[in-house]
Amino acid sequence: MNASKVVALAQSWVGKKESNGTHKEIIDIYNSYTPHPRGYKMTYDAPWCATFISAIAIKLGYTDKIPVECSCSKMIELAKQKGIWVESDSRTPKPGEFILYDWDDNGKGDNVGSPDHIGVVEKVSDNIITVIEGNYKNSVERRPIAVNGKFIRGYIVPEYDAEVKKPVVKKSITAVAQEVLDGKWGNGEVRKKKLKAAGYDYNKVQAKVNELIALTESKLKTYKKGDKVVLTREKLYNSFTAKTTKYTVSGTYYIYDGVKSNGRYRITNNAKNCGKSPMWLYVTGFVEI
Repeated sequence: MNASKVVALAQSWVGKKESNGTHKEIIDIYNSYTPHPRGYKMTYDAPWCATFISAIAIKLGYTDKIPVECSCSKMIELAKQKGIWVESDSRTPKPGEFILYDWDDNGKGDNVGSPDHIGVVEKVSDNIITVIEGNYKNSVERRPIAVNGKFIRGYIVPEYDAEVKKPVVKKSITAVAQEVLDGKWGNGEVRKKKLKAAGYDYNKVQAKVNELIALTESKLKTYKKGDKVVLTREKLYNSFTAKTTKYTVSGTYYIYDGVKSNGRYRITNNAKNCGKSPMWLYVTGFVEI
């Protein structure tokens, strides 16, 4: 039984509401569970916050671990029987736990009043609990509430299985830089925030972006016979079509004849050699620039 599946199902139901009848799917799931708790079949116009939680349990097949009821008070009774009720409104909950409210809470001391409402914890961030609730303004909606906030009655804490998080496989800096050039990471501060949130070093990615831009511009440039080029460890091939080479070349060279094929030019080590024959005597090799 996974908490993540509970949260995911609740998320998928956000937006279902009474006004267009989409909440009926939730009621129908509850009513499909027989015998009905206490023999009561839910109607479409009855309060359905606890029904929402129960429908999640029914849909996922978790009814042996999560109470099934349409009453918040009965939900607490069943949770106590299962040993999963936490009588503490100050608890910092985890995703997948169920929070109950008492709207008559005066905010002083631990709330032990009668529960009026229930929802599922989606996440907790910066001391704020985000709850997904059925029958919130007659819809499935989110509610933010502070940890230990007023109106919290307590929590139902199901015994979920431990979930092993899959390690995040990070892409190479070159791959991310190419995505930046493709516009997938936005611009300016938006890009910085996205890259940082994804665990990438912005400065390294930007440096690679600049490198790719320079490389692209270089490859788009055309050279003519006699042009001087300064090379740094460029691969030196023995033809326009050679697929591999073990040689590199650095220093100042000259375009032998301006002919470009397969992205390569012939080069020579002396401007006076440009265009001279026989070619094999004056051409140093072929480079991609």
